[in-house]
Amino acid sequence: MDGQIEPIALMAVELGKLPGIGQKTAQRLAYHVASMPLDSVRSLAVALWEGRKAIRFCETCGNYASGERCSICASPARHNGQICVVRDPRDVAAIERMHEYGGLYHVLHGTLSPMSGVGPEDIRIKELLARLQTEEVKEVILATNPDVEGEATASYLARMLKPLGVRCTRIAHGVPVGGDLEYTDEVTLMKAMEGRREL
Repeated sequence: MDGQIEPIALMAVELGKLPGIGQKTAQRLAYHVASMPLDSVRSLAVALWEGRKAIRFCETCGNYASGERCSICASPARHNGQICVVRDPRDVAAIERMHEYGGLYHVLHGTLSPMSGVGPEDIRIKELLARLQTEEVKEVILATNPDVEGEATASYLARMLKPLGVRCTRIAHGVPVGGDLEYTDEVTLMKAMEGRREL
């Protein structure tokens, strides 16, 4: 075909744009889709298209939602005075998998990164501060990643929240369960030592 990409190659190109999908995996998925019945392919395409069209951001916390508010913000049982601040909706999903946390969330949609030109006005910090004025909040849990940007964001938020009289906590960092000290980096070990507790 002059100048046109073969259908399987085109599918592989598009699948390869997804995160974590390399060229070989994209090609394997494209061949798999090519072998599927047309009705199954249509169902997959419609689910992706309709699902993406239906997704919006919760007007309260910024998590993914199908209505004005996500199911967590809409649940009266979750209003316990705690707000867990995370970088993006994937972090909400990760914490929810524990089935232990029973409070609300606030999704920043990014972290502070002066090198990349991301400042406080570029992420949802003012929305968090507005919530603290209107909701009864006793504790804000800072659950950003333990990388440079996540730590900078947590420190910045802690400084902003201190004058408001709201308890501000940071999730603990340290050696993962099943990890070997021998292979643990110095920063992780330092955080583990700082976060030690009495037994």
